[in-house]
Amino acid sequence: MEVSKAVSERKSIRSFLDKKVSNELIKELLHKSARSPSGGNLQPWKIYVINNESMKKFLHFQEKWTKPETPAYDIYPPKLKEPYRTSRFELGEKMYELLEIPREDKDGRIAQVMKNFRFFDAPCAFFCFVDRQMGPPQWSDLGMFLQTFMLLAKEAGLDTCAQEAWSMKHDSVSEFVQADQEDILFCGMCIGYQDETQKVNSLNSDRRPLQDWAKFL
Repeated sequence: MEVSKAVSERKSIRSFLDKKVSNELIKELLHKSARSPSGGNLQPWKIYVINNESMKKFLHFQEKWTKPETPAYDIYPPKLKEPYRTSRFELGEKMYELLEIPREDKDGRIAQVMKNFRFFDAPCAFFCFVDRQMGPPQWSDLGMFLQTFMLLAKEAGLDTCAQEAWSMKHDSVSEFVQADQEDILFCGMCIGYQDETQKVNSLNSDRRPLQDWAKFL
């Protein structure tokens, strides 16, 4: 697969088939992803894979977790300004329209959000942590690593969904994977094969026109 094709076809998948993904394939993709750019070659990503039995154990563990948790960080800035606020709003409305969940159906919308915490039924996933010592440059390294993984996964016939929502479950996830206390949970990553019969997987996010964000001097 050409890189340009992988970029155009990759998207966030929110419904997966009950079809296993081998640990050997995940190891291969992670190994290749480690070639992602990293300032000073710090390679700040710390990855915990859950698959097969560990996935079952984690989902069972999550059901029992009732303690309130402090998010690892703010996913979005408070008082998000334009054009970012509109981009986020329009994506959400587009998704709920596909799912036929109207604005007044608060319970339905919450139920859809909560599917994040079952990885949208993906059979495999990983969590990406980073040391608290690291700053914005190293967090950008995480983004490049995750993008590389998602493109390689697409090449291998897999689908993915990067989930910053997991930052709201920092405490419970850290306990399960036995992460170091000085590490922060950045995101989760669903991995599997998309269920093409589900409307939500037809969602394609829009992109603002090039002239809105790029200037040639």
